[in-house]
Amino acid sequence: MMATPDAGRAGTFLLGGKLPIHRLGYGAMRVTGSGVWGEPDDRAECLATLRRVPEFGINFIDTADSYGPAVSEPMLREALHPYPDGLVIATKGGQIRPGPDEWIPLGRPEYLRQQVKMSLRWLGVEQIALWQLHRIDPGVPRDEQFGAIKSMLDEGLIGLAGLSEVTVAEIQAAEKVFPVATVQNHYSATFRVYDEVLDYCESRNIGFIPWYPLSGGKLTGPDSPLAEIARRHQASPSQVAIAWLLKRSPVVLPIPGTSKRAHLEENVAAADIELSDEEFEAMAGIAHTRKRARS
Repeated sequence: MMATPDAGRAGTFLLGGKLPIHRLGYGAMRVTGSGVWGEPDDRAECLATLRRVPEFGINFIDTADSYGPAVSEPMLREALHPYPDGLVIATKGGQIRPGPDEWIPLGRPEYLRQQVKMSLRWLGVEQIALWQLHRIDPGVPRDEQFGAIKSMLDEGLIGLAGLSEVTVAEIQAAEKVFPVATVQNHYSATFRVYDEVLDYCESRNIGFIPWYPLSGGKLTGPDSPLAEIARRHQASPSQVAIAWLLKRSPVVLPIPGTSKRAHLEENVAAADIELSDEEFEAMAGIAHTRKRARS
């Protein structure tokens, strides 16, 4: 691997067909307390980690108003404002937080609008470059939620819009109301329930943001193909899991998160790992086995 990690070596993607970002980004959920609740235990280290993000060529950060809540977004502003040229901060709204590890969808149009305006304030920006509906609220007609997003796009409160944890049918329903720039679903080398969604996103040039992208490093044993491939590349299983995602599709935008500077550097170094086709297929086989076992 090269001495200085650089997310730019992961390649570039145009969000919404117009906003260039490096494909390897950063997820800012972990700069919060236990259960994604409250302030982090080591706030100074979290701020230092955030300040290093652009130093490694990362120009795409994903966060949410519910991370904390209202902890991650203000910390990003404290650490990085005024933001470097070209840095894209995406955020999400549409969930409320009664307590640690508790998440409840809330998609009433007036609430979505309120949270967008709060995110604008917390991040210190005039427009949110990419805003994503954190979850479709089953208690509110989805067209009302999509209509609210369309209105905020039209008003310029948000530049691009996306969805999270959705099916192909839900993406298609949203596309009838507004252009879907991104989809953010749980996905990794060993959790591939949403392969069909990713394939659809690729066909539409929709950015696919896998959350929990490092699950492949935890769900396989020391004698697995993943561990063997990691040893071959003198890399960690987590780095190989990121490299697999980058090879999976040109629309995949991994956002591994961390609250530690050393771990951030390790994650970015994954951009330099080039998996062979044989290695890629060997890891895909792990997922196929697990999917059969779950059915």
